[in-house]
Amino acid sequence: MESDYGVTRELSDLQKKRALYQPELPPCLEGTTVRVEFGDGTTAADPAGAHVISQAFPRTYGQPLAHFLRATSKVPDAHIITEHPPIRVGIVFSGRQSPGGHNVIWGLHNAIKVHNPNSTLLGFVGGTEGLFAQKTLEITDGVLSSYKNQGGYDLLGRTKDQIRTTEQVNEAVAACQALKLDGLVIIGGVTSNTDAAQLAETFAESKCSTKVVGVPVTLNGDLKNQFVEANVGFDTICKVNSQLISNVCTDALSAEKYYYFIRLMGRKASHVALECTLQSHPNLVILGEEVTSSKLTLFDITKQLCDAVQARADQGKYHGVVLIPEGLVESIPELYALLQEIHGLHGRGISPNSISDHLSPWASALFDFLPPFIRKQLLLHPESDDSAQLSQIETEKLLAHLVEAEMNKRMEEGTYKGKKFNAICHFFGYQARGTLPSKFDCDYAWVLGHICYHILAAGLNGYMATVTNLKSPVNKWKCGAAPISAMMTVKRWSRGPGASPIGKPAVHPSTIDLKGKAYELLRSNASSFLMDDLYRNPGPLQFDGPGANAKTFTLSVEDQDYMGRIKLLQVYLDKVKNIVKPGCSQEVLKAALSAMASVTDVLSVISSSSLNSAGPL
Repeated sequence: MESDYGVTRELSDLQKKRALYQPELPPCLEGTTVRVEFGDGTTAADPAGAHVISQAFPRTYGQPLAHFLRATSKVPDAHIITEHPPIRVGIVFSGRQSPGGHNVIWGLHNAIKVHNPNSTLLGFVGGTEGLFAQKTLEITDGVLSSYKNQGGYDLLGRTKDQIRTTEQVNEAVAACQALKLDGLVIIGGVTSNTDAAQLAETFAESKCSTKVVGVPVTLNGDLKNQFVEANVGFDTICKVNSQLISNVCTDALSAEKYYYFIRLMGRKASHVALECTLQSHPNLVILGEEVTSSKLTLFDITKQLCDAVQARADQGKYHGVVLIPEGLVESIPELYALLQEIHGLHGRGISPNSISDHLSPWASALFDFLPPFIRKQLLLHPESDDSAQLSQIETEKLLAHLVEAEMNKRMEEGTYKGKKFNAICHFFGYQARGTLPSKFDCDYAWVLGHICYHILAAGLNGYMATVTNLKSPVNKWKCGAAPISAMMTVKRWSRGPGASPIGKPAVHPSTIDLKGKAYELLRSNASSFLMDDLYRNPGPLQFDGPGANAKTFTLSVEDQDYMGRIKLLQVYLDKVKNIVKPGCSQEVLKAALSAMASVTDVLSVISSSSLNSAGPL
């Protein structure tokens, strides 16, 4: 039985109060005139992949950045759009539900109606499957009334979350043509926006008039790059989980006899685990990026945890809280290799019950070493992208099991003389996904929805809606759009000695920068968190009053206004041009040439070393 999409739902008093909240709009999006300034053409983030990306996206690669301007801006070459004929736009949820997604729809609906009341917004019900089947729901004020500032994706729902195969792409093209859509807005993360870029390229190639726009909405927080500072939903997810973690920390401190192992969302990157650690101060967090960088084995991690337990026991502390990202299992080299071998056997059609009989000797030995519950979970059929079903693999229970076994061993050997180790395990994977979104996510999603209209009004295709300077108040946010192809990289690998590296362009998940300020903040406090029980409780999610306007630590401590710094650089270049003109003195010209040559040499070296350090993946 299909869900009743878009029906008015019963709201609690708090939900009703939240539905009345009106997000703020930055000055550059106010009014009925769209003012857009186009910057220079973009290039690939990874210069080595530029050729591959430009070949794969010949019609949408290299497009310029777009900046939307306030009415008072004095930009001589700005495009001013005052005519707004009625348009038809489709919107679809793609990817795991993330708090704030409904506000993207609300913001887009508000924008198209403000600019022309005769415009139409169609929501595809059932996610991308609904897009292929042309199942739509017209978005109206009545439909939106009980979904404004609310969590979940239940207004439209979601399904397979991909537009990848030739058949799927053709069905998407057919749907957009049949419904006479001027624009298609895809709400999702790295995979969904990669698909959006490919769809935009296909539309351009087939002369389909529909323009494709992507919106960065993912609870994992891993769609980050020089154009995208944050993702809708990440703020809410981290605040809600941090309260749950803090409650557990208080419980641990009260009973003083349990170690809590908590697994959090985060597949390819550990952003949620890092942010929640900075907010709630658990004793220890194991980040997938640290494990990958240091090539830590399962034995190494177990020893690290046991040494921490023993150090705390030496101070008379027999409790603690440990955070683990769900993607950790794929960061541990021997477990990842085992998973790859298992997935290969799946691909050969071998049944899960027989896979253990076909493993190589080393893989078979590791498999037999693992406890039965983990063996069963590792044998689950992989996801469509060949990754493991991470939400189903209880890594926290595996680590708790191994730590308990090792502590018992140390106790028997007499090297540990403390109390018996006791563990309680949790997976906070679904508790926060459908929650009421934070004030930040309500505002951010609403603004991105408005930007989607501005992108379509400017006739842009294959772009993502972007906002920078997010750590400032909304009235100082800078709104724009960047080509999705400019966010792509090419993961390269070789199929044999001497073979040329190959790969496919995609928007890949951004991992934690182990040289970044947020990670430095964690490391500078790690020893205190481990030993001193500096548990911090941010409390329930706040909508008004103290804490309502708090931003995530990872957003606040980083200098992420990439476009602001690009503009500042342009200011300096313009000053140089104004000073060094025909007729200037020889001394000025000589100094300018020397300085620019030096800067060019330095930038070339930095760019080359950065590229080489990335290496083949």
